[in-house]
This record gives sequence, C-alpha cells and structure tokens, in this order.
Amino acid sequence: MNSKKTFLWAAAVLFLLIAADQLTKQLAVQYLYQNEPVEIIPGVFELQFLINKGAAFGIMQNHQYFFAAVTCIVLCVLAWVYVRSVSLPQFGMLRMILVLLMAGAVGNLLDRVRLGYVIDFFYFKLIDFPIFNVADCYVVVSVFSLAVLILFVYREEDLEELSRHLKTGGGHKS
Repeated sequence: MNSKKTFLWAAAVLFLLIAADQLTKQLAVQYLYQNEPVEIIPGVFELQFLINKGAAFGIMQNHQYFFAAVTCIVLCVLAWVYVRSVSLPQFGMLRMILVLLMAGAVGNLLDRVRLGYVIDFFYFKLIDFPIFNVADCYVVVSVFSLAVLILFVYREEDLEELSRHLKTGGGHKS
C-alpha cells in the first residue's frame, strides 16, 4: 500500500474510532446522566454516568490544562512515529496500534477541551474497577497490543531498524 493510501486509511479509521467514542459518550449523557445505573449483568457490569476531572482512575483531579498539554505532546510523538514508519512494511501492525492509541487520546482530549472533564460510563461492579469509557478501551488495548508486539512479535533487528528509521527520517540501513 502506498503512503498516500496508508495515510487516508489511517485518517478514516481514526475519524471512525473518535466518532464511535464521542457517540457513546453522547448516549451516556442522554440516557445515563442523572439516572440510576443500568445493570447489564447484575452484580458484575453496569452503565453508570461519571464526570471524571482527573486522569486514569480519577487521579490528579482538576488538572485539565496539564492533561491537554501532555496529550497534545503524546499525539505529536505518535503521529511522528506513524509518519516515519510508513515506508517500513513490517510495521503495519504498529501503525494500526498507533491509530488506536491516537483515537483514544483524541477522544478524551475532545472531552477535556469541550467540557472540562471526561465522560465515563462503563463500570465493572464485581471488582469495583474504576469507571471508564470507549477511548480508555482504545488506550488499554493499544498499550497491551504494543507490549505484545515488542515482546513477542518484533525481533531485535526489527526494532533496531525502526529506531534507525526514526532517527534518520527513513535513511538507509547501516
């Protein structure tokens, strides 16, 4: 796949993932805000509206500007890695993971900028896991997938090639 098609694919998938996240959050506002939680699996899983002014697990409450700034920096780094890796076909899975990670970051960034908080609504009651959202799912799945790729799929030579490519902008093998 040429780089133009690769970028168009990535942009389309990124847009769809962000749209899905934002749609689910809008539905949470519409159907869950100021209502009782909706039990999906009694005692195990429910939909429960939560305004989260913090980061993961609600830490660092009321630091929206900090979170927005860090997210913008992370997005720039992820986009840079994506662009630099396009000419390396063996890193297609990495690029898909980067798109998923960027979608999660943008989804929650949009909430922070637009609302001053993030809308969360998935709650695993059985284990009292912190309430989360679709964008959070994207981030968790992408980080787990990235760890699997690095630990079990890519060889050391692959990662060295990627590192060289990132440093040189796509230069040659040494």
